[in-house]
Amino acid sequence: MNKNKEFDIIIWGASGFTGRLVAEYLFKKYGINDTIKWAMGGRNQAKLEQVRAEVADDSVPLVIADSKDEASLDQMVQRTKVICTTVGPYAKYGSKLVAACVAHQTDYCDLTGEVQWMRRMIDQHHVSAKANGTKIVHTCGFDSIPSDMGVYFMQKEALAQTGQPAKQIKMRVKAMKGGMSGGTYASLSNVLAEAREDKSIYGVLINPYSLNPKGEDNGPDKRDLQSIVYDKEAKSWIFPFIMAGINTKVVRRSNALAGYPYGKNFRYDEAMMSGDGFKGRLKGTLTALPIGLVMSAKPGTFLKKMIDKRLPKPGEGPSKTTRESGFYNFKFFTRLEDNSLVVGKVTGDMDPGYGSTSKMLAESAICLAKDNIPDVSGVLTPSVAMGDALLKRLQDNAGLTFSFG
Repeated sequence: MNKNKEFDIIIWGASGFTGRLVAEYLFKKYGINDTIKWAMGGRNQAKLEQVRAEVADDSVPLVIADSKDEASLDQMVQRTKVICTTVGPYAKYGSKLVAACVAHQTDYCDLTGEVQWMRRMIDQHHVSAKANGTKIVHTCGFDSIPSDMGVYFMQKEALAQTGQPAKQIKMRVKAMKGGMSGGTYASLSNVLAEAREDKSIYGVLINPYSLNPKGEDNGPDKRDLQSIVYDKEAKSWIFPFIMAGINTKVVRRSNALAGYPYGKNFRYDEAMMSGDGFKGRLKGTLTALPIGLVMSAKPGTFLKKMIDKRLPKPGEGPSKTTRESGFYNFKFFTRLEDNSLVVGKVTGDMDPGYGSTSKMLAESAICLAKDNIPDVSGVLTPSVAMGDALLKRLQDNAGLTFSFG
């Protein structure tokens, strides 16, 4: 399987904002050679040629297909070991591509944070992908690599340094600079619109274990934080993190798929820190307010139209200077079995939604195509699919740091 393919990786959606960043990163970092054979893919030849001229050169092959044309997708996926896709909302444009990858045993990675769609892909493809040896790996960007690989790292170091796993980890966003991605906002809007059409989707969104294997969708964790509270361990007021509803479910799926190395009673949650005292509480309140407005705005209302005008559209994004000045700093309050506390950290060196995400996705694709990774298959999470090999790539190449204590 996956031997003697024309390409190692096809970047699908390479003419979009994030896709072009992935292509630019691959070209600058790895070039075009026999080590990594890759191509830029999309549906519009002229657009791809224009983007290629801006971020690479004519040595990069172009592949033409259409998200709605199953025959073209079948032909494309058979040419490569890995499909790396940035084309969202995935619930609208991704399902046929995943099906083609599973049918033709082509490994796959994406940037989705669309929990309801991930649940559908698990239900439709996990069993067959597991049987035929295909890796389908969602959430290979800011959601949810820092969280998923962060917990993987903290648990690994806890065992290595103390001989005991962590029974609970609280991830707290200490600091972060970067705007919301236009694609992320479009995906979020689509999730909320789908949920209003199909009320059962709300159950998937609010169940902490909704991405777990069937029959294993339970445990000690409750709903993600919905209010502003004081966290004694962090010594800070905390408020809801908009990505928590994705990241926490991915971490729990990782634990379940791996056979519960963190323990069946492992607890995990995420929130943002706003500081101590009255100022910290006020900052948390003022920062949480716009998040609540975005989440509550119904399609077609005046509020939703006003928010849509202010936030970026798919394909739009910040300047290079803005991307490079961004960063994030996550603290992992890690409670060991003996009740002692170790505080770990994960940082990223560029804005989360574009600069850091494009590097994480590119390195995930290379990891799937080239590295010695765990012999597991199905609809997987980054840590389960790629483990230590991805952890090394993230630190060596993608600007992430991981520390324990």
